[in-house]
Amino acid sequence: MRKILFFVWVPFLTFGKVPGSIDLKTPPKRIIRTCCSFGVDVKVSVLSFLKVTDITSVDALGDHTYLGSKEENNGIIYTQNGGFIDMGHLRDIADYTAYLYALIRENRDQGLTNFRLGKEGGVKKLSVEIPENFTDEDIAHLAGKIAYDLSVWHEISTWYGASYIPLVPERYSSFSVEDAYSNLLGVHLSIQSLLSEKDYESEMTRNIHDTLQKLGAVSSIEETRQAMNDVKDIWWSGTARLPSRKVLIKRQFEILGRVSPLVVDSDLRGESQYDLLVPEKASDGQDLNDFYTLEIRANFKIPVKRVLGYGFRERLITQNDFQALIHYGEYLATMPADSGVHAVSSAR
Repeated sequence: MRKILFFVWVPFLTFGKVPGSIDLKTPPKRIIRTCCSFGVDVKVSVLSFLKVTDITSVDALGDHTYLGSKEENNGIIYTQNGGFIDMGHLRDIADYTAYLYALIRENRDQGLTNFRLGKEGGVKKLSVEIPENFTDEDIAHLAGKIAYDLSVWHEISTWYGASYIPLVPERYSSFSVEDAYSNLLGVHLSIQSLLSEKDYESEMTRNIHDTLQKLGAVSSIEETRQAMNDVKDIWWSGTARLPSRKVLIKRQFEILGRVSPLVVDSDLRGESQYDLLVPEKASDGQDLNDFYTLEIRANFKIPVKRVLGYGFRERLITQNDFQALIHYGEYLATMPADSGVHAVSSAR
């Protein structure tokens, strides 16, 4: 079996400094930085004169700042080995990992502890109970696992009709080809930065640049533009307009457990050395899933009864139900638009 990039247990003796600006009482917004639309010069419905292009370059990125800053200059960068990397997604999930790390660490001796994480497709609640033998390293990996679960829920909930702005659908970007890999890369870089001897933000800045170099990031915005155009009308539509779901032609539904990068002009089969694994185990081999429950009281846009059974109690779902919801979403993606098969009317 080939090695998996980045996912390694390292016996650090000391741990990085969590940003002092973290407000543990208020979870970060579910969208911290501006989201990127996949494609270049994508037209917008109604505003026919407006074209959206969200790409950037390594040199323009700026230093990483917890919860963002105007100097970051985020966007999508193409890499030869990691495919398209959405820097906004990467940094958002990295910072959410840092927040959860600080939150869990602060409450590690409180027994079973509940936290409210806001609303998205329903009310989100996190319950965590940390055993005495958990190290800071274990907590960092647990925080990364939960942060990635939250990113998966974002893909699921928006696919079924949840949106940040009422009446403005976000399904056009659900399960986009760059989202899952960028999110999971953010988790790994955050863990690496949190478990260093230096401060989190400076380590994130360094780790981002080192990792983009390892992944073979192109050197200019124009090269990313060219990579986008190479998959025009293959991965994204050159004629559909935002926020139509038809903007994306290709989607990635294999986002649990292991995530493979989607690379232009490459038909990846089997495992790749650039695959990323979702953190699953503590340092002693215990399953991280046993120490927390991410519970969502889903709204009626989420097809809970249809997918999980009509006897499902109070529309409560957890991270253990995500796979079934993803599989059903993938099934819907294969159905013709006029088939009459839909999860909910608002998801059309």
